[in-house]
Amino acid sequence: MNRYAVPSIFPGFPFRLAQLTGRLPHLPFSVALAAGLNVAAWAALRGLDWEGIRGRRFCVHVRDLALRAYLSVGPEGFAAQVDVCADVTFIASVEDFVRLALRLEDPDTLFFNRRLVIEGDTDLGLRVKNMLDAVELEQVAAAMPLGAGRWLLTARQRLLDAP
Repeated sequence: MNRYAVPSIFPGFPFRLAQLTGRLPHLPFSVALAAGLNVAAWAALRGLDWEGIRGRRFCVHVRDLALRAYLSVGPEGFAAQVDVCADVTFIASVEDFVRLALRLEDPDTLFFNRRLVIEGDTDLGLRVKNMLDAVELEQVAAAMPLGAGRWLLTARQRLLDAP
């Protein structure tokens, strides 16, 4: 698979949109991201070794939308955090986060090309990245409810097949 042949998923977001979204409170985005991750992926991820990671705080910063979500991982899955402090922050564009989720890009490639930035406790960030990278997309898709996994794999394949 030639990863460089995969077309752009999203157009660039207008600067004005980022100015607007950057002013929004983080809690709704944190709640939405935690809920989405729990519905879409927790069934496949719960079996991972979260020891040493539970209770730690993570920030997902979507650079081009100026959005930040603050999360932690507990026995029941991802939880939104009210506080705006994090042990580690993952920073990337919305397109790069989607490319990571769809396994269209390798996280190490994005990291070394400075398109994925890990700030704070980088050891913790690399442990989380390696854990998530070890889970196959098909495993996550199989655990998704309501046929969402089939849709995810179809969308990925269409992007790979696009001219």
